[in-house]
Amino acid sequence: MGIVYLRGEYLPADEAKVPVNDRGFLFADGVYEVTPAYRGRLFRWDQHLARMRRGLAGIAIDFDAASLREVKEELLARNGLTDVPVAYVYVQVSRGVAPRSHAFPDPPVAPTVYGFANQYHRPSMDRWQQGFDAVTVPDQRWARCDIKAIALLPNVLAQQAAAAAGVTDAIFVRDGMALEGSHANLFAVFDGVLTTSPKSNYILHGVTRDFVIELAQGLGIPVEERAFTLAELQAADEVFLSGTTTEVRPSVEVDGKKIGDGRVGPVARALFEEFLATVGGSSA
Repeated sequence: MGIVYLRGEYLPADEAKVPVNDRGFLFADGVYEVTPAYRGRLFRWDQHLARMRRGLAGIAIDFDAASLREVKEELLARNGLTDVPVAYVYVQVSRGVAPRSHAFPDPPVAPTVYGFANQYHRPSMDRWQQGFDAVTVPDQRWARCDIKAIALLPNVLAQQAAAAAGVTDAIFVRDGMALEGSHANLFAVFDGVLTTSPKSNYILHGVTRDFVIELAQGLGIPVEERAFTLAELQAADEVFLSGTTTEVRPSVEVDGKKIGDGRVGPVARALFEEFLATVGGSSA
């Protein structure tokens, strides 16, 4: 992991220490943000910043998230990631170190800020063209999925269910509705219309999700934001996921059933090509 950032310092990862009374460790009391960087340039920083500000406000942590841009750029530089095709920078902010008590510390304590950067290795185009697979799992998350909280146990269990099934992704289903992936937003194509769940407290308001919608609109692909059932998902012409470390990832099989003809569809293909052209990336 190289050089990380912790509580105002840049230091080797194996030297970073967090006090056991940190509320992030005790309660998962914090939020995080992951920002991609293409050739060292943070992608859609303003949108990532806005989402982190909403998350911090949502759980009442007083922290100036704008300062994180310098931290993220410094992490890229110190880890030699300014020239790689794609990297990502993770930063989390917890409420800080205080004796264990469920209520917020009074008086407040300084938040704990931790960050690291890694290279992202995009699947080869040959692998991408084969498509990926997924299983559906019951959505057991809390009712504020729009807050990018560090409390991710349901997501961990969902992704482990995918791993145990030998597939790539897990898709959350709540009350019969297919909502999103364990760490990515969900799209389906019905009769040429790109469809995704509307923003609510039950999905993460994805930065890449919004970008994909913009790309689709630029390509003249009709877009509809509406909820759809698991049965509709299984009968869709195409299914794909989007996210910072997912970009555009087509699912050609869900719960062991082929989606469409079992091949990557034209909408996902067109959007991924436009995605790569816009970020200056490479499919290799």
